[in-house]
Amino acid sequence: MIIGVEHYLTVAAILFAIGVFGIIVNRKNVIVILMSVELMLLAVNLNLVAFSGHLGDLVGQIFTMLILTVAAAEAAIGLAILVAYYRNRRSISVDDINSLKG
Repeated sequence: MIIGVEHYLTVAAILFAIGVFGIIVNRKNVIVILMSVELMLLAVNLNLVAFSGHLGDLVGQIFTMLILTVAAAEAAIGLAILVAYYRNRRSISVDDINSLKG
């Protein structure tokens, strides 16, 4: 059995759907929302790598490395903000964070 681009696209679509489902269903926990966004980014990266390998071009793989770098920085900064917020408020509920709006 040869694994083609269709298989990668199917796995990426499933990952993206799980990410969207995580955001829609769980709107109370910020950490779950961040993990769902990361799943969606990984699905996009999988598509880029699959098409890059299929077309024989390295641009998609290089762009994937840039996206992974930005995603890692986003996760580190987001978790640092959540830790600082939790230390002050003792909660990371989305409803409590929405109350910070001026």
